[in-house]
Amino acid sequence: MMRQIWNRVQLLCAQGVVTLLGADKVQVRVLDGETLGNIDRAEPYGFSYRPKGGSRAYLFFPAGDRSHGVALVIGDKRYQMDLQEGEVALHDDEGNHVLLKRGGVIEVKATTKVIAATPLFETTGDALIGGNLTVSGVTASAGGYTGADGAAAAMQGGLDVTGTLTANGVDVSDAHTHTSSTPGTPTSGVN
Repeated sequence: MMRQIWNRVQLLCAQGVVTLLGADKVQVRVLDGETLGNIDRAEPYGFSYRPKGGSRAYLFFPAGDRSHGVALVIGDKRYQMDLQEGEVALHDDEGNHVLLKRGGVIEVKATTKVIAATPLFETTGDALIGGNLTVSGVTASAGGYTGADGAAAAMQGGLDVTGTLTANGVDVSDAHTHTSSTPGTPTSGVN
C-alpha cells in the first residue's frame, strides 16, 4: 500500500520540453523520454501567450494520473531578460519588451512600432520626441510654440498657410490691405 502511494506521489509533478502546442493544449516530452499529449495550459487572467517549441514546461498531474495533466508554468531561458532585483518585464523572442525598471522608469521597446488604438492619448507631464513628428490630424496649442531653451520657434523649409494668418492679433495673410493716399508715401496700418 505504501509503495502504491509513493508511486502516485512521484507522478504528481514533472518537467519536460514542449514539442507541440496549441491555443490551450501542449504536448510535452518529459525527462524520462515519455511523450505526454493533451496537457492543459494554464494562463493567469489578463495574460495570454503562445510559447515556442522547445520551451520548458512544469507539469502537475492531479492524483498522479498521467492521463490528465496541467502545464502550470512554461518558461524559456533562451529569451530570458537580464533584470535587476525587483524589476519586472513582459517580453517576447524578438526583443520587444515592456520593462518596469528601478527608479520609476518604464521602458518600452518595439522593433517596428507601437500602436495605441485609443480615442485620447494623454500625458500629465512633458513629452520628448527624439525623432520626427508627423501629425495626420489638426494640431492645436494652448501654450504656443518655442524653440530650444525658450528661444523663438524656428521653421525650416517654409510655411504653407491656407486661410488667415495672424501675428500679435493682426491679420498678416493675403487678405489684409494697406491704403496710401499718394504714391511713395507711407501706407496706413492694416485695415
